[in-house]
Amino acid sequence: MSRVAVIGAGTMGNGIAHVFAQNGWQTLLIDVSPESLKKGKATIEKNTERQVSKGTITADQRHTLLGRITTASNINILKGVSDVELVVEAATENPEIKFDIFEDLDRLAPQGTILASNTSSISITEIAKQTKRPERVIGMHFMNPVPVMKLVEVIRGRETSNETVRKTVDMVKALGKTPVEVNDAPGFVSNRVLMPMINEAIFCVQDGIATAEGVDEVMKLGMNHPLGPLALADLIGLDVCLAIMKVLQDGLDADKYRPAPLLEQMVAEGRLGRKSGAGFYVYRD
Repeated sequence: MSRVAVIGAGTMGNGIAHVFAQNGWQTLLIDVSPESLKKGKATIEKNTERQVSKGTITADQRHTLLGRITTASNINILKGVSDVELVVEAATENPEIKFDIFEDLDRLAPQGTILASNTSSISITEIAKQTKRPERVIGMHFMNPVPVMKLVEVIRGRETSNETVRKTVDMVKALGKTPVEVNDAPGFVSNRVLMPMINEAIFCVQDGIATAEGVDEVMKLGMNHPLGPLALADLIGLDVCLAIMKVLQDGLDADKYRPAPLLEQMVAEGRLGRKSGAGFYVYRD
């Protein structure tokens, strides 16, 4: 049976663990915070309950899925796991944190293990430089919510081998997802296109052109988007949106990708969207 380790039990990490476990993988979910692990496991339990109520899985399948997930609060556990085929890092979108994790993964994970990052914008080539196996480092950028969304951007770093890309593409397909191969660049494809649109939507609110509701209605009814850009920003997390805009600004063009001051202000105030209970909208659940 295949084994995967997922680093980070937040929104993306617990979703990735859920999908791997659902598709037969023994899944080790690791987070330095026991509280985050508890929350992540509870989210998986809640989401699988919803799947049972909708009839997409049976109660027995849910029981088996949950039984495939184990948790740990120390990355050093990987030293004793000799059969892990893949590690997916899904930690905070912060280069220094990711670099430190990949240094540890290179030391702890078996030599043949593929090391993947779920980063939404940070260079895979730079992440791979923290290891002595850059040919086995790759990007696996899942979309939120992971159990629902089909796309996975498979990002090739400068030294990622063809074999690593092939194996990763095959794994993504085995999860029932659709892989799209892209080359390493700031924001890749998804966020290089999406984040400037969200940023402009924020400028529209900041400049008094329309309310958040108005901007979202224009994009939903006029452009056939299922979710408006500001509701989507709240779902992603405004702190994540700001971090990605800064990656685009640093890597491409400082003026073109300047984050909206309103975005910076909201993040500074702790209004991060759904995760904090308030962003462009208020969340009571």
